[in-house]
Amino acid sequence: MLDLTGKKALYQTQIVKNAAALAAGLQKRGINLVSGGTDNHLMLVDLRSLNITGKQAQHDLDEVNITCNKNGIPFDPESPFVTSGIRLGTPAVTSRGMKEADMDEIAECIYLTLTDFEKNAEEVRARVAALLAKYPLYEG
Repeated sequence: MLDLTGKKALYQTQIVKNAAALAAGLQKRGINLVSGGTDNHLMLVDLRSLNITGKQAQHDLDEVNITCNKNGIPFDPESPFVTSGIRLGTPAVTSRGMKEADMDEIAECIYLTLTDFEKNAEEVRARVAALLAKYPLYEG
């Protein structure tokens, strides 16, 4: 029988490291997180300072192949259908083999998309494609 305990622990640890790196990358670019960071695999981004709604951010990020979910923030001034935040997580990218340095690239792609989608969409799509090519889902 194969003992996966060590592998699972390493994977879980990397998920949390990646989340901390992504949170730090977003914050250094001036993007606010509701809790000021993260201690787990998720983070809630407060988009109000970027003048974009969660609904629009989710759409724009989807257009450049970055998956997120719109999410309400505490005392959200927007409706639950629109929201003022997005929720980001790191398990999927960690499963592909990405590490902390890759989280900074993802943070930059998110920043470029949320601050000027029209200007940066093509560049971000190319950067995301490069990351995905570097970490394919399947070998070969």
